Amino acid sequence: MQAIANEMNFSETTFILPPEQRGIDFRLRIFTPAAELPMAGHPTIGSAFALARAGVLEPARRDFVFGLGIGPTPVALTWRGSDLTFASMTQRRPMFSKAIADLAGAARALGLPQAAVAGAGLPVQVVSCGLPYLIVPLATRRAVDNAVCSPEAIETFFREAGVDTSGVFLFSHERGTDKATAYGRMFAPGLGVPEDPATGSAAGPLGCYLVRHKVVPAAKAGTILTLQGVKMGRPSHLHVSIGVEKGDITSVRVGGEAVLAGEGTLYI
Repeated sequence: MQAIANEMNFSETTFILPPEQRGIDFRLRIFTPAAELPMAGHPTIGSAFALARAGVLEPARRDFVFGLGIGPTPVALTWRGSDLTFASMTQRRPMFSKAIADLAGAARALGLPQAAVAGAGLPVQVVSCGLPYLIVPLATRRAVDNAVCSPEAIETFFREAGVDTSGVFLFSHERGTDKATAYGRMFAPGLGVPEDPATGSAAGPLGCYLVRHKVVPAAKAGTILTLQGVKMGRPSHLHVSIGVEKGDITSVRVGGEAVLAGEGTLYI
């Protein structure tokens, strides 16, 4: 599986297998070109659409459970006639690390001036809903676009900051005409992914971060929209719904839709 993922060289390649335990409908294994992941968002949603296209999931089906490396992961389905139009996955409740004080180091890791990070007025912090990501807020969308993925600089910052993370998600909550709540990019060179056009496993942590730091009020936490992949020419919209009760985050859901880009046969 790892060899195939490396050959395909997509951000992630999934393999759908029979369930290994009760309460699971399908076992899903997910690989980047360099490593297997215990969970991921975009591949989970895409695999649901692939199963629907293959007729394995029928329009009467409203939900099912994937067995991921982190355990059972429920997926909810929305149909229009016989076409699957939306799928969303449940992620774990967030875990927040202590904020990282070295804003200059975070800026250097992304090839940006310190003001690009300091001007956001928000902490640099690792957040996980199954996979840990370093969340780096930036003052403007232009700063997001100007960031550079330098594997050496990013790895140096991770080491100096003492963080063990899957990648770095940089974003700005500066509003644009697209109405997105946040505009971001994701770099994970350590996983063989210089940049990812859509990262559902980072969208959950981002949504929790925005709610935790009151960028998004609790009343609007169920309708967060993130925009990613624009710089790559592959714009992707990710829908995030954060459940909040008495100030605490009680649920995390990430979803969207997928389109068929191609299909074929791989000879092994």
